[in-house]
Amino acid sequence: MAKGYKDMLAEADAVVQSVSGEEMAAQLQGGDVVMVDIRDPREIEREGLIPGAFHAPRGMLEFWIDPESPYHKPAFAEVKTFVFYCASGWRSLLAARLAQEMGLDARSLSGGFSEWKTAGHPVATQVKRER
Repeated sequence: MAKGYKDMLAEADAVVQSVSGEEMAAQLQGGDVVMVDIRDPREIEREGLIPGAFHAPRGMLEFWIDPESPYHKPAFAEVKTFVFYCASGWRSLLAARLAQEMGLDARSLSGGFSEWKTAGHPVATQVKRER
């Protein structure tokens, strides 16, 4: 194998800023940050999500970000900081790198939703469908 997931994570970690749950909990009220949950819908149903988070399935991310795509979501055209998260932080680190390469101001939530929830930060059960 030319490049494995560990190599890809290391490369992404070198260029993506990761933010802690504590930092994000303090910034959620600001409005300049969009939390983007890239987990599978079944994970969200089972565990909940960060209040106000926008669900963007990982498999559609490139298409939702690109304004030329017929699947483009206007939320990704906003001048905001996008903080991607998954369960543990691996998928979101790769997603944030991709989003950066596509021109977004993107970050990754270190430790993911699992660490967020364990720290006692708020959890919602309603998914924001469209932005």
